[in-house]
Amino acid sequence: MGFLAFLVIGGLCGVFAWVFYPGQRKSKPNLVKPLLAILLGFIAALASSYLGQVLGFFQPGQMLEWLSAILASCLAGSLYAGLNK
Repeated sequence: MGFLAFLVIGGLCGVFAWVFYPGQRKSKPNLVKPLLAILLGFIAALASSYLGQVLGFFQPGQMLEWLSAILASCLAGSLYAGLNK
């Protein structure tokens, strides 16, 4: 997977986890929190793909790489949203 795919997958999963996480929100949220969720999701997707390839779990472009990137970025976004109330 390429750099852009990691950015899209990680960014979307991070923002969706931040947006859909239940809790009290201000009427006008600042821009830093969604951007940080995008960055954390991207980094988690990139790290899961890199570690999976280094440890020999999958080759680049396999379906397991996509799945690990999605799961890692959703987990990172959920943890960020849960800890940043």
